Amino acid sequence: MSGQNSADASLPPINGEVIPPAEADATRAVLALVEAKVREAARTDPPARRDAHPKGHGCVRAEFRILDNPPPELRIGLFATPRRYDAWIRYSNGNPTPQADSKGDGRGMAIKLMGIADSPSTTQDFILINHPVFAARNVVDYLALEQADPFWRFFVPGLNPLNFRLHEAAIAFAILRKKVNNLLNIQYWSMSAYRFGDSACKYSARPAGPESPFTATDDANFLRANLVRHLAERDAEFDFMVQRRTWPDAMPVEDPTIEWSETDAPFVPVARITVPKQTFDSPAQMMFCENLSFTPWHCVDAHRPLGGLNRLRRSVYETISRVRHELNHAARKEPTDFTIG
Repeated sequence: MSGQNSADASLPPINGEVIPPAEADATRAVLALVEAKVREAARTDPPARRDAHPKGHGCVRAEFRILDNPPPELRIGLFATPRRYDAWIRYSNGNPTPQADSKGDGRGMAIKLMGIADSPSTTQDFILINHPVFAARNVVDYLALEQADPFWRFFVPGLNPLNFRLHEAAIAFAILRKKVNNLLNIQYWSMSAYRFGDSACKYSARPAGPESPFTATDDANFLRANLVRHLAERDAEFDFMVQRRTWPDAMPVEDPTIEWSETDAPFVPVARITVPKQTFDSPAQMMFCENLSFTPWHCVDAHRPLGGLNRLRRSVYETISRVRHELNHAARKEPTDFTIG
């Protein structure tokens, strides 16, 4: 699979990973379900889109600069040596069906660094969303979430209150209540855990500098419009941060519904993202954007994904990428520079 090689998910569990025996069967069931959904959606409303975050607002060119003097304990892997990387960033809405930006929804920021010599894919992807935690604890629960019809049945699967998932419901509805008018004014988190050398971490990107003044909501696609308006006039910046797993008992890697306390382990900047002034919404670049494949398994081993959610993502993201490109008759390859096409 050209350009899509990933770090090896068959490595033994590390840094708090525990793989339950039911995970493999649940993973196969999720794969069958999401592939069927993508194929059916493409049949009735082409082209084939991602099963989640299908509404992209565009891919923008960016610079990812490793800071000169992060704390010594954070000089791990990519962050060990000051340097800069060219990057693509895709902004998106999370809902499986594209909808108006006025609807409450999760917003995604997927970052792809290029020219990563130690990564089998030559890229390093960071997949972030504007909420610190996920709404399913493990792969078995994620399968139940995918199968729930209507959606709320996942949280209240029957009359027995012992089976209610109130913690997960609070997370889901917190995400759905979010109203965003500019993608450059909000913070994003990885939700799940990643290897950080011999330890583990989570990631976050937080706006740096003045808030964007472009906040009009007079268009169904106002998030793209406000991104276009801002980048037509000025740059945007984010601090890219790492939160180290300092209290393992309170910071599980197998339960992405648990927020790691920032009091015990604050996020610390290790890089600066600069999105320069640019025009990004041409038809050619929008098509290029939709043909990109993002996965946390595009990585160096020092930062490989951890936990059940990420093990599932390895299989799901690969399958969805393969199916999308097959149905859309598009080549699958990783970018090496800012060339479109």
